[in-house]
This record gives sequence, C-alpha cells and structure tokens, in this order.
Amino acid sequence: MFLYIYVDYFALYKPGVIDDILVGFVWEFDISQTLLTAFLTLMAIPILMVMLSMTLPARVNRAANLVVASLYIPVSVFNGAGESWTSFYGLSIGLEVLLLAFILRSAWTWPRTSSASSTTPAAQLRRA
Repeated sequence: MFLYIYVDYFALYKPGVIDDILVGFVWEFDISQTLLTAFLTLMAIPILMVMLSMTLPARVNRAANLVVASLYIPVSVFNGAGESWTSFYGLSIGLEVLLLAFILRSAWTWPRTSSASSTTPAAQLRRA
C-alpha cells in the first residue's frame, strides 16, 4: 500500500507535474470527480485488503487475495506505461509486481485443510 502512495508522491517531483495539476490536468486526463473517485477506489482496495485479510474466513480471504492481486498486476503495469523516467517507474512497477506475485503464490498454495495440531486435542497428540 505504501509503495503506491510513495510512488505517486515522488512522481510529483518530476518537472511540470505540479504545473499540470494546477491547471487541472493529470497525465492524459482532466481532473474531475470521476477521476478522483477512481483514484480513491484504487487506493481504498489495498487499504481494505489489509483489514479483510485479518478478518475474513480463510476460504473467502484466499479468493479475495487471488482476485485483487490478479487485477492489480495489470493496473501496476498500466501506471508506468509511456513514462519517461524508466528507472523510477521500472523499479516501482517491478516491486509492485513482485509483491503481488508473492500474494498470488501465497494465496494459491495456502493449505486448504487445517493441520492435525489445530483440530486434535493436545492429549491425543502426546499419546501418538
């Protein structure tokens, strides 16, 4: 989550970015309520995923992580499309995709059944 915020924050240091924002222009889009709502939604989903990962049942959590991580990989790549600062955006996109791939792998390979130690009383395990 912080990676998204910091990349957007540091991008403000690119020459001309602040000037474009002051005249109501972001990248290729005019600043509008729709654009800002889309930006808010893109930021709210990772924020909510932190809380949902701690509160959802395992099966729902697994599915949510698979869906959200799968959707955010193309978003991460699109965010750097056509940018001139190759090193900055290449590193940020690379880190984002690596983290999302780790989330996908972890959610995909997470055990689907509970282990014996969590369902079997300790006394029974000692006898075995």
